[in-house]
Amino acid sequence: MAQDRDRPTQADQHNERGIELADRGWLDEAEKEFHKAIALDPASAHPHENLAMLHARRKRWREALLAHLKAVEVEPESPGARFTLASFLATHGLEMAETEYREAIAADPEHADAHLELGLALADMGRAEEGLSELAVAVRLAPEDSMARHELASLLMDEGDYRTAIGHLREAARLEPESFEIHLDLGLCYAQKGFYAEAERAYEKARTLKPDDAVVNYDLASLYAQWGRSADALAPLRKALEADGEKVRGWLSSDPVFDPLRGGDAFDQLVAG
Repeated sequence: MAQDRDRPTQADQHNERGIELADRGWLDEAEKEFHKAIALDPASAHPHENLAMLHARRKRWREALLAHLKAVEVEPESPGARFTLASFLATHGLEMAETEYREAIAADPEHADAHLELGLALADMGRAEEGLSELAVAVRLAPEDSMARHELASLLMDEGDYRTAIGHLREAARLEPESFEIHLDLGLCYAQKGFYAEAERAYEKARTLKPDDAVVNYDLASLYAQWGRSADALAPLRKALEADGEKVRGWLSSDPVFDPLRGGDAFDQLVAG
């Protein structure tokens, strides 16, 4: 019985030893110590948490996740176990997703959705060039998938390549003609390239789908301001202000596109409300 009472103490000693070894970079030895601690006191969350963090250091994401989940399982009331699980997911979730997507692609190189989701994950990690490559593969494998084309176009827009984005958005609009977001993005791309008439048509198509949306009305007003059609800008700007006055006035406060309109009675009265 005394030996059983000593087991948690012995487990703590192995756990502390594992932490020391991990701090020194002796990861194999540290892993053995954490496993010894778990064998002696399997109901303690701490060695499971430490083992999980060790796996994460070695980019063994699946093993890390399982160890974190085990820590929560053995001590479901432990805020520390839940905190470390949440921290792992927040910090390494995309890296784990990358690994799993790549394994799916290795098993099936023509898995279009895996390429699509991998591209989005890479973009979220700030690896835009790799993300564009994967999204392009997804489009090649599933050319009739409007979502893949739209996501590729969105990343191209983020990278400032509006001309290439336009081609993908036009095809996406053909595939999904009732998508508000696609027509909105197409209008933005045309506006950025100075194709004002094409931008107007895209925005108007978006407005037929969501006539009271603040964003599309604001963007159309902005287009008219850039185009030198100041009088035409007022009506969509009024619609935008009616939809969300606080947000739109915030946009207007720092948007130089509308500088030529400032000081005019109609514009100032409209913004003042």
